[in-house]
Amino acid sequence: MKKFLVIALLVVSLVVLAQPKLTIWCSEKQVDILQKLGEEFKAKYGVEVEVQYVNFQDIKSKFLTAAPEGQGADIIVGAHDWVGELAVNGLIEPIPNFSDLKNFYETALNAFSYGGKLYGIPYAMEAIALIYNKDYVPEPPKTMDELIEIAKQIDEEFGGEVRGFITSAAEFYYIAPFIFGYGGYVFKQTEKGLDVNDIGLANEGAIKGVKLLKRLVDEGILDPSDNYQIMDSMFREGQAAMIINGPWAIKAYKDAGIDYGVAPIPDLEPGVPARPFVGVQGFMVNAKSPNKLLAIEFLTSFIAKKETMYRIYLGDPRLPSRKDVLELVKDNPDVVGFTLSAANGIPMPNVPQMAAVWAAMNDALNLVVNGKATVEEALKNAVERIKAQIQ
Repeated sequence: MKKFLVIALLVVSLVVLAQPKLTIWCSEKQVDILQKLGEEFKAKYGVEVEVQYVNFQDIKSKFLTAAPEGQGADIIVGAHDWVGELAVNGLIEPIPNFSDLKNFYETALNAFSYGGKLYGIPYAMEAIALIYNKDYVPEPPKTMDELIEIAKQIDEEFGGEVRGFITSAAEFYYIAPFIFGYGGYVFKQTEKGLDVNDIGLANEGAIKGVKLLKRLVDEGILDPSDNYQIMDSMFREGQAAMIINGPWAIKAYKDAGIDYGVAPIPDLEPGVPARPFVGVQGFMVNAKSPNKLLAIEFLTSFIAKKETMYRIYLGDPRLPSRKDVLELVKDNPDVVGFTLSAANGIPMPNVPQMAAVWAAMNDALNLVVNGKATVEEALKNAVERIKAQIQ
């Protein structure tokens, strides 16, 4: 009998020692809330969740080193534009379909998709929107024609002391909503993923979008020298009525005492929405982890739920990736405005070839707004330059 008890105790000890543990790498903002959720998961499922803080800039490089050896975190929290590189190297595991997927914004899911497969659970989005000073613009314009009309009235009324509208005139990130809204694209989306050899930055839609920018310059609403610093400082000082900027700027405007509002960027034409770049944060599973099935279960059956996502929002208040979570925070008009803008948007391409795009497009826009090249010439040359760098 005593021998049996010893064997039984030994078996129990081995089970306890062999009990799997999930390790999560995340940046500082997610640590507290994920630790609390991990404790709840352990209480319910008996699985320990260890949350480790890693500087955001170091998560991907550290994971690239550790994961091929079957080491490192079981789950990482990071940006969607890591997905292409990590998926190609076989380091993150596809997420199978689960019932709650229908409740996520399509933009957020597309951001974590590669080659027709979902490689992460998105929890937060980021995109630019129209920010307006209510002292000059009580209600936001619905179309760009309305914006232009309001901006001209303000320019005339205040004699240049207050600008009606400003954005960063020669910066691709801020002009992309015009290009994408009219049908331009960076890389063609196919069933197998992004085709980096099919670049749509000089197609008919892209040309039409940049011509809208040129119109704003030609009609004196934008100045070729307008940049982020000018836009941001003038709005903060109450000298700009409308700008296009992101949620990162809001605190400074609040601190400055600006009575502002946030709304989606006006339609380019009635029924033609502007489509900004969207950045998405989410959870990815280490494909080499011995605990990957448990990690997927943790994400799909616990983290991805409405209640959990809402608590993550409360702990790290960014634009929610679930539509029903937005309903829970609809009393925050800033979050609603930016989220609706993001819902119209295009995920930043999650492939390394995107690095070749920025300088080429910024230079093209600079030439256009300064009258040194036609829209068609500038965009054609930019695409040729991007293709050359990719090749």
